[in-house]
Amino acid sequence: QVQLVESGGGTVPAGGSLRLSCAASGRIFSWYSMGWCRQAPGKELECVAGMRADGSRTYYTDSVKGRFTISRDNAKNTVYLQMNSLKPEDTAVYSCAASRSIATMPQAYDYWGQGTQVTVSS
Repeated sequence: QVQLVESGGGTVPAGGSLRLSCAASGRIFSWYSMGWCRQAPGKELECVAGMRADGSRTYYTDSVKGRFTISRDNAKNTVYLQMNSLKPEDTAVYSCAASRSIATMPQAYDYWGQGTQVTVSS
């Protein structure tokens, strides 16, 4: 089992920045690929960023490329999502997730955090 707890959400104006954190506990964090997925009201869950366990490969969905950066600190069992140039359409509940291989689809992840709300005001 892997337990995941997100933090860092909040409300920011358009163009602002936020950094989300996800602290992991349980099984060895460095074995797992990590990702961030989001769900906006009335929309499907989508994964916006992912990183392999060793950090050698990353994934970003097109809508966040150049604005979001995923990173991880295996010594701290933590994964981050730096979000810059935020837009109102980035408003969603953001959840971190873990899987044994890098994933781009929500159904590929095995473990999930409870989520943190990000609201971008126009």
